[in-house]
This record gives sequence, structure tokens and C-alpha cells, in this order.
Amino acid sequence: MPVAIRAARPARACVAPLVDHKAIAYTVGSFPQPLPAMRRSTLSLLPLLLLVTACDDYTAPSLYQATTPECKTWTEGSRFELPRGISVYATPPVTLKEGGTELALIFTLPVGTQASFTRLSFLLEEPHKPPFGEAKVLTIYQRGMNRKAEIVDVIEKLPIMFAAVGNSKETQWRLRLQLPRQLPQRFDLSMPDMLVAGKRYPVRTFTYRYFPERSAYGMCS
Repeated sequence: MPVAIRAARPARACVAPLVDHKAIAYTVGSFPQPLPAMRRSTLSLLPLLLLVTACDDYTAPSLYQATTPECKTWTEGSRFELPRGISVYATPPVTLKEGGTELALIFTLPVGTQASFTRLSFLLEEPHKPPFGEAKVLTIYQRGMNRKAEIVDVIEKLPIMFAAVGNSKETQWRLRLQLPRQLPQRFDLSMPDMLVAGKRYPVRTFTYRYFPERSAYGMCS
């Protein structure tokens, strides 16, 4: 079942500054005068251009979770923010009684947003080494955040695109991933880049290691 997590930071509203076309017209001469058709057309596009500029001020958080080479600090989870209030939350791994290790990725999308994968794989790799495997997608859940927690839609296959659904304020897509049984002491989960509003954005690489004192794998920083 989906876990309850902190709601994603609301997307910053992008509002085009008001443009006083009359004031602009006065600057052409000492008194109002009609503007040529081409110039009027250019001025009519000015608010849209300003809006695009105002919305294109996203600064990516850290793209690598570990802050030291040793990655010694146990971490309960890691959230990565994308533009338009979209976020990706990675959980610590869980060791199953029957053997094996799983973790979850939770994508949260505010109403009216969508995000696409640039590849349908989640690569596992040791630091500074080529990938040694992939995390297998076991289940995919989707639910609107204004619905009861037990009401979810089960998706059979990983879609190329996640989208907010219905009139829910936010939509959660939860992926349950299975890791290989044989894991190195330290490994990373390499995420695919995401496409948001036609632009490509890298996603944080999440970091994990084995903690001998806990006899378990955990997320580290």
C-alpha cells in the first residue's frame, strides 16, 4: 500500500508581469500615436515571453545523495525536487524475511502536471563503475491524494509518462523495486532523466550501503 509522505512543495506560481501598452506607446513620441501592426504584435507577445522567463528559474538540488566517499550516515529517505512541484522520493531498502531486498520510489505530481522517463530502467552501480544490474519493478500503484489510502489503481506495466489524474490536488505514483540478492557493500541507484514541460532534467542518484551494526542495507549520505 502507498505510504504517507510529506506533501510535495507547492509549485511556485508563475504570473506574467502586467505590461501597460499605453505607457509603452507614449515612449514612442511626446504624445500618444498609433503603433505599427508589427510593433503591436511584438508587444502583445511580451507578457508571454516574460512568463516563460519567470518560470524557467529552476535550480536542481544536489544530484548525488552521498556527501562523503564513505557514505556512513544512515538516512531514512531522500526527496528530489523537479520543476513545477514534481518530486521523487526514494525509501531505504527493506530486507525481506524470505530473502531479498526491496525499496520504493514515490513520484508526486501536482494537478495539471506530467513527467516522462528518458529510459525505462533503474540502474544499479558501484561508485565510479559501470552498472552491475537493474532494479526490477514489481508493482506500480497510482492514487489521488484526496482519495482514501486503501483506494489505489494497480498499473501492469511501467508507463513512459506519469501524469496527475482527475481533480486531485496531487497524484502519487509508487514503484516497488526488487534488488538483486547479491549486492556489493556500496551501491547507487541511477535514475533516468525526466522530461518536464519539454525539457530534460537529471534526477538525483540515490546511495546505499551495508551497515554491519544493523545487519542490513540502508540508505546512506
